Amino acid sequence: MSSLIPQSCFRPKWACLALLAGLSAPALAGTASTQDWPDARASDPKAMGWMVGSPPPPERTVRFDDGSYFRFPAMRWSVSHFRELMPTTGVSRGLGAPAPLPRALRDDIDDVTFTPAGSALRMTWAQSLPANYVDGIVVLHRGQVVYERYFGVLEDDGQHAAMSVTKSVVGTLGAMLVAEGTLDPGKRVVAYVPELAGSAFADATVRQVLDMTTALKFSEDYSDPDADVWAHAQAGSPLPKPEGHTGPRGYYEFLKTVRKQGDHGHAFGYRTVNTDALGWIIARVTGRSVAELLSERIWRRIGAEQDAYMTVDSVGTPFAGGGLNTGLRDLARFGELLRNDGRAGGQQVIPKAAIDDIRRGGDKDAFAKAGYGKLLSGWSYRDMWWVTHDDHGAFMARGVHGQAIYIDPAAQMVIARYASHPVAGNDANDATSLPAYRALAMCLMNTPRDAAQPRP
Repeated sequence: MSSLIPQSCFRPKWACLALLAGLSAPALAGTASTQDWPDARASDPKAMGWMVGSPPPPERTVRFDDGSYFRFPAMRWSVSHFRELMPTTGVSRGLGAPAPLPRALRDDIDDVTFTPAGSALRMTWAQSLPANYVDGIVVLHRGQVVYERYFGVLEDDGQHAAMSVTKSVVGTLGAMLVAEGTLDPGKRVVAYVPELAGSAFADATVRQVLDMTTALKFSEDYSDPDADVWAHAQAGSPLPKPEGHTGPRGYYEFLKTVRKQGDHGHAFGYRTVNTDALGWIIARVTGRSVAELLSERIWRRIGAEQDAYMTVDSVGTPFAGGGLNTGLRDLARFGELLRNDGRAGGQQVIPKAAIDDIRRGGDKDAFAKAGYGKLLSGWSYRDMWWVTHDDHGAFMARGVHGQAIYIDPAAQMVIARYASHPVAGNDANDATSLPAYRALAMCLMNTPRDAAQPRP
């Protein structure tokens, strides 16, 4: 989450690398992965007593301005308390009653077994949760809650950072506008945002932004103190800029400085600034910020239990690339909306054409050029969703430190997960998470429809 990086993090050090919601797997491969981190039990934020007391003791106090709030293990507390530390804007659920989520809780899911990628040892679903520092997880099957767990300081009425899962939410808004004819995917970005005429986005199409096949001279090499990602972080930070700062002072200003490198449409390149650009396009064509549009078009219509919120830059622009924070069950409701072809509460909330476009996926050859490795081989990226192209038609929203929405249409399953893994890149948990999701899908597919009776 580059907007969340304090001034003390405008230099490369691991405590600050973990902040960035836009980290890609190749960029993070090996980053701090050999660190001997305390396990989930030893780093439990509730047991450690972070921010407990009036005031809390200095050694258990976390602050935004010095970066301490995102140093592991303190970050395990922070991801459930961002609103207490930095400026945000609300995503209102409206005034209607929340839509109930039927419950048919099962007692056999913890015992589901699978083999992690690259391992010969079997693991249970229950063992995988602490292995991935899970803070909360909800599993829906056929629209019913069959499994729900919370750990550490995340409670069922709490909120947690979605990080780059935000990109898929914003991408869904973009896909909606395309399906409705408000956005023309073949038009150049500059047709909607003339202010980007001097940037790399000027001759990129809306589709290339949605699928991240733009050719940008934008380094996300977090070990390089001169990488563009640090300038992006500085621009998006709501804190006062350092003395003598003459660069951009917000997300929109930063986008004007991004330069082109190569040809658009040739290769997939995961860059957070693409979602920032999409957020600007959406705001321009709708007259709503992404937070306002998300509330109006989705959050008020899915029966959300809680308001969500988004972090903002110094002028209140929501961080489209990674600033969303939600309740876990509401994240599951959003995933269920996608599984149900955009329908919720008897209404077509998202055009089915938008859901179909996401599920079809993007250009596999372009995706392969990003070099994500075997676990993501054959995948693609479309409308800011990760599409597996497996025999179940599964697709995902993915965020650093273990945030995920996993939708398996064949299994009629949605998994919403929040986590605080000490290593940001998804390559740190994919070997366990992806086989676990598949194993659970197979278990649920083999369950007779009337096997689980709803319980209060």
